[in-house]
Amino acid sequence: MNPAKRQAIFERLRAANPEPRGELEYRTPFELLIAVILSAQATDRSVNLATRELYKKANTPKALLALGVKGVEAYVKSIGLYRTKAKNIIATCAQLLEHHGGEVPRDREALQALPGVGRKTANVVLNIAFGEPTIAVDTHIFRISNRTGIAPGKDPLAVEKKLLKFVPQEFRLHAHHWLILHGRYVCLARKPRCPECLISGLCEFRGKTGNA
Repeated sequence: MNPAKRQAIFERLRAANPEPRGELEYRTPFELLIAVILSAQATDRSVNLATRELYKKANTPKALLALGVKGVEAYVKSIGLYRTKAKNIIATCAQLLEHHGGEVPRDREALQALPGVGRKTANVVLNIAFGEPTIAVDTHIFRISNRTGIAPGKDPLAVEKKLLKFVPQEFRLHAHHWLILHGRYVCLARKPRCPECLISGLCEFRGKTGNA
């Protein structure tokens, strides 16, 4: 895909949704961090249902740590892998209190040192909580980047590096949200909704559906 096409794709995505937002509910960087840890292999809707009640009870590292693993499990048991996630959340709270004064660090290495926080989670927190122009590559973004030709790559890290290289600077802050929302509602995994797609004429996917 050439630079002009990429420019046009992101201009259309921006025109349709100038200030995109993710669908996880949060009020602080810490609430976002916990929500993203919970969101692995889970829907944002299921995470929001759990955190609405959890955050009423505890929404700081100190308060969550006081709940303990079993206490957190009680609130998140509807989410997949909840036992492992509860352990990671408690361990993360302990590290935040011990090493970061209870604050979420604005640093990739420090974030990835937290239990349950990988590169994707760190990128989400840096982008959404701190306004860093990072692009977290989840299954939706990996699929779209390869399918459309925007930034093809064999694994999420390869796609991330290409996105950071190829996405024009003016679009990098919101690229994560534009692509993930597009993948969630339009460029679906099994049957993409090509006739409704606003970038269909620019996309290089050969298996377009319908009359696109």
